[in-house]
Amino acid sequence: MLNIGINLGFARLDPALTDEEMYHGELDVAVEAERLGYDSVWVVEHHFSDYSLCPDNLVLLAHLAGRTSRIKLGTAAVILPWNDPLRVAEKALMVDTISRGRLLLGIGRGLSRTEYEPFRIPLGETRDRFDEAAPMIFEALETGVLSGDGPYYPQPRAELRPRPRASFLDRRYCVAGSPDSVIMAAKLHARMMSFIVRPVPDLMPTFTRYRELYEAEHGEIAPPISLNVNLYCHEDDEVARERHFAYVNRFFLSNVEHYEMAGEHFAGIKGHERYAANAAHFREIGLEKAADDYAATALWGSPERILGQIEAIRDVLGDFELTLAPAFGGMPYEQARASLALFAREVLPRARGLRGKPVSVAA
Repeated sequence: MLNIGINLGFARLDPALTDEEMYHGELDVAVEAERLGYDSVWVVEHHFSDYSLCPDNLVLLAHLAGRTSRIKLGTAAVILPWNDPLRVAEKALMVDTISRGRLLLGIGRGLSRTEYEPFRIPLGETRDRFDEAAPMIFEALETGVLSGDGPYYPQPRAELRPRPRASFLDRRYCVAGSPDSVIMAAKLHARMMSFIVRPVPDLMPTFTRYRELYEAEHGEIAPPISLNVNLYCHEDDEVARERHFAYVNRFFLSNVEHYEMAGEHFAGIKGHERYAANAAHFREIGLEKAADDYAATALWGSPERILGQIEAIRDVLGDFELTLAPAFGGMPYEQARASLALFAREVLPRARGLRGKPVSVAA
């Protein structure tokens, strides 16, 4: 495994916490992750609700750059239709400069109607906006110059400062799940980032498609896929199971509410066919079973049990990157920190030795 990091969601699902208390709880976990030996810390972008309230992850990573010295700093992700490409490129170069080359730039399209409406952007435009902005930004991070002639982001040539200090070619990440997003991730020469909501074997057709497209487009084996999964690690399997399922179910239901994942509004929206199918599936099986199914895909239990889960994923997927969500569903931060610390002591060193071979899909 090339990279084992953590992902922070900045959710306020514990009503006893203020926004400020939640923020400092998340930031303390990020700083602790460096001390524990994790490779990266990733931060989401979300707006307007307790589901997640981190409106600018690059600003937040600039803060973490000053509180850390080694750990990589990732965006999971910058949602491009909510941001001007010029400002994304400028801020990315700034964070990379002040962190001395530690930025991993993940980008995504976003999905929530409750977030898009305040930005005054119809869901039907998101695919085209993303596809226009992403190449502009990635090209600018290599050349230091950004320009564009598209309908959404007409951009006169602008020379960016600070200038690029190093290539981002191996630091590009793209959240991808829908068929169009998988195509774009491969085309962009980006690593595929996937937030796991179903067992990995069920997702293999999507991962294989990305690898096929990447190899055909660039003539090289695709990089390891980055999996984002929830984690709860405890010495006692039964304690882990009880706590994990309670917190992850609460997180899942907040996710369904935020994204309206069981709604019918995705039908007929360009680029949202996969989400329409998922919504129909949730309506068919019911949210309680869907929540239990989601919880079962995560990593939970004793260190030995979790190591076995990681080995099972490796056996199916080959080499991959692992990003752990350690604080979710209103979990007390002392529990999240204890879980991360136990994983770091008992699982992290061995998990790093579980590398699979790079996967070629060429005939």
